[in-house]
Amino acid sequence: MSSRIDELDDIVRQFDLNDHPFYTEWRAGTLPVARLAEYADEWAPFISVVDQGWERIGYPQYAAEERQHDELWSRFRAALGAGGEMSRPQSATLLAVGRHAFASVPESLGALYSFEVQQPATASSKLAGLREHYAGTVDADAQRYFVEHAVETDEPAMLADLLDGLSDGEFARAKTACAIFSAAAWGALDGVYYTD
Repeated sequence: MSSRIDELDDIVRQFDLNDHPFYTEWRAGTLPVARLAEYADEWAPFISVVDQGWERIGYPQYAAEERQHDELWSRFRAALGAGGEMSRPQSATLLAVGRHAFASVPESLGALYSFEVQQPATASSKLAGLREHYAGTVDADAQRYFVEHAVETDEPAMLADLLDGLSDGEFARAKTACAIFSAAAWGALDGVYYTD
């Protein structure tokens, strides 16, 4: 692992989504289904733009895969009876951060790294929670988004190689985007967890 990737990993660890109380309660089965449905709605707009980051860095095959993942997210939403609109300002911030980052290559790499490096662990923990506590609501077909992300470990390594190839100035931009995205993702979970 390069020192550059160590720097990014240090940033991401500060915002480890599996440590957020929303995901902690999800794993424990103490999160109401209505809150899961709200989460599914709030994160849907961001999930629908991840493909733009992959397009920006020149990986159309990964972008196509992300569009399929957006369809899987829709199944997750449908199983929960979700169908509302994004309404939390924190979710709007996450979407805006994604859209801005995905407008240039260095920022796309930083934001995508933050998102993808956490996916296997967060998807595995959420999948375990769904299977143990919410399977009556979220059936196997609706769990597929998490099944696929739990085993996708090639993206972070590939992104790390691309990040190592950036100039110092480009890497500084990618690092800032990683930090901003990491904080925005944590904040988006705050938005659906803290309701008062």
